Amino acid sequence: MSKSISLRLLASILVVASSCSPKKEFQESAEEQLHPADLIFVGENIITMESDNVEAVAVIGDRIAAVGDRQHIMEMKDDHTRLIELGDHALLPGFIDAHGHFGAVATYSALLDLSSPPVGEMGKIDDIVDAIGQWILINDLPEGTVVYGVGYDDSLLLEKRHPNRDDLDLASTSHPIVIRHVSGHLASANSLALKTNNIDSKTPNPPGGVIRRRTESQEPDGVMEETAMSLLPGRDTLIEEEMGWELRRKAVEIYASYGITTIQESNVSTSYIRELKQQALKEPFAADIVTYVMGNPLSETQLSAVEVDSEYLGGVRNGGVKFVLDGSPQGRTAWMSNPYHQGPPDAKASYSGYPSYLPDSYKRNAASMLRNGIPILVHANGDAAIELMIDGIDEAISDRAIVDHRSVIIHAQLIREDQLDRVKELGIVPSFYAAHPYFWGDWHRQSFGDARASFISPLKATINRQIPFTIHNDSPIVPPDIMRLVSISVNRLTRSGHILGPEQRASVEEALYAVTQGASYQYFEENEKGSIAIGKRADFVVLEKNPMKVDPLVLADVAVIETFSRGKSIYKK
Repeated sequence: MSKSISLRLLASILVVASSCSPKKEFQESAEEQLHPADLIFVGENIITMESDNVEAVAVIGDRIAAVGDRQHIMEMKDDHTRLIELGDHALLPGFIDAHGHFGAVATYSALLDLSSPPVGEMGKIDDIVDAIGQWILINDLPEGTVVYGVGYDDSLLLEKRHPNRDDLDLASTSHPIVIRHVSGHLASANSLALKTNNIDSKTPNPPGGVIRRRTESQEPDGVMEETAMSLLPGRDTLIEEEMGWELRRKAVEIYASYGITTIQESNVSTSYIRELKQQALKEPFAADIVTYVMGNPLSETQLSAVEVDSEYLGGVRNGGVKFVLDGSPQGRTAWMSNPYHQGPPDAKASYSGYPSYLPDSYKRNAASMLRNGIPILVHANGDAAIELMIDGIDEAISDRAIVDHRSVIIHAQLIREDQLDRVKELGIVPSFYAAHPYFWGDWHRQSFGDARASFISPLKATINRQIPFTIHNDSPIVPPDIMRLVSISVNRLTRSGHILGPEQRASVEEALYAVTQGASYQYFEENEKGSIAIGKRADFVVLEKNPMKVDPLVLADVAVIETFSRGKSIYKK
């Protein structure tokens, strides 16, 4: 595989910055003598992300034992070895989920899906009303039972607006109804849901949130933004605990079907992480799960008690803390330094979104985390939120005592050129929500104008600066489909067929870097994962075709044939 100069430089950054200890004993043992392999892959389409012209890979236990020519590695085969002749199939390192919400993927699988194509079928508000009514009938829900739907997208509905309380009342006035926006940053409720949760004209907007009101009235219209959603019942209250854990086991299979071997579970409580580890002790999870504590609601004392795990326990470890600074560009709540080109309904011309966390609290707590060696993820979509994120890191490491912090900007959608320069200088890792150009690119052109929209997820500008970076789906906002994510990163086609910022398109190799080597670096796991090399974890994905050889326009259609985690097959088509 031919390496670009940019990727070679990035790879050198990863090696120099490495803070993990490689499996030296395993590597030295493998080099001393050839042991019988448990698993051997042979083929012409092995993409190691490191070496060219590799013909075969051997696995012993959960480690890669040998990488090289077919003849040499076939000497490691015995009667118990599983031999996989790849043929036209391609072998790659297991894909790494750089950001998402594992538990929500599990929960969403049991809730009413109100997504628009290509994920779901909702084309207009009447479709949503009908779907809710059918859900109530099919599930024979008693009056008073909360109905919870997920994934509606006002930008794709015929009416180009959020369903409000009056719309949802058409589905039922005897069931509290709550439906969550595709972004996860807004929700809408019917009249009964508002009434049973004591939300009325006298209810004030909570800090960091907005209760949308009826025109010329203080009466809520049903749509709740950001922290105002917490006034409504949560989705997790609808799933019994035992069922919840069953759904999480099945969710690992969902991720594995997309070739993912390391999963992120973000925005969770410390008590949930303890229970997740207990479940892992009872039965290890088939793939790795990295958790991040939701930092916004925690006090300084509670944050100081957070611990980071250096090793996985049954497939689970805590990777740090996450803070959320603003909302969502598709929900038009991202915090911008300049006004939206087109904001929410009835928004003033000066509307620029708003912060969802007190800036001083973020700066103080981010500095505390970094001083204590706790990695942080910081959700920041708008450039004003991104500026706050960067300022917080700058102030925290101003004495240069903290060198390798790898603080992550989650989403980084509307980052500016000058901010990328500061990101490089400060050692920040941007994790781009690179699915946006397809899913919401046309919407962003309306919200921000062509110039700002075209620079959303600026992968090439990041690569040209030799900044380590990742890309993600933010599942369950969109499914954890890595090949579609790679395709969007490469093509940047919107739903209408417009190329959104063609100069920011990544090559196939660069997009694959982001979901393998880049993501392993983000997690401080570059010596364990991210490439096919001796001593690393035997995490692989087998693809139907070599993504480096297909037409870029069909990348999303390249199927996952099999996924291996720790040397074991965990999904097979």
